[in-house]
Amino acid sequence: MKDAYGRAPARPVQKAERGTVVAVVLTWHGRIGLFKRSRLVSHDAGLWHCVTGFAEDGCTPRVQALLELFEETGLLVAELTAFRTGPVLELGDDRGGFWKVHTFHAETERRRLQLNWEHDSYRWVRPRFLVRFDGQVPWLRHVLSAALAPEPIQLGHAHPGDAA
Repeated sequence: MKDAYGRAPARPVQKAERGTVVAVVLTWHGRIGLFKRSRLVSHDAGLWHCVTGFAEDGCTPRVQALLELFEETGLLVAELTAFRTGPVLELGDDRGGFWKVHTFHAETERRRLQLNWEHDSYRWVRPRFLVRFDGQVPWLRHVLSAALAPEPIQLGHAHPGDAA
């Protein structure tokens, strides 16, 4: 179909999906784990963020998140006191595309972590001090908000036998 001038109508510009990743926010006693990216990594070197990784083919986002958590911190599933799935985000990048980000929140009682080569250091930060923590990746606040959001309250009728 053409307009009155014989031109084809303009199509809306669609953003290209760059890839799918998992992002795990790790907490210990209410403090958020921030990880400083090593200079050996090709992306976000020297910046603070959460545990992340590309979603591998044939692996569910949940399993991929647990694998990344183990690889980057040394934490085993048995050392997690909670592991929750958050919303899937679409975060734009500076090239006009977006990343599909599966968010997760993991809690642990283990303070000391074993970092792999992807990180130089980590800090346990109280949530109220995050705004004063310089050098964070720009997308971190979106992931933190999504992963740490309280779980929705399920309204409805309780059934006999439901756990309290």
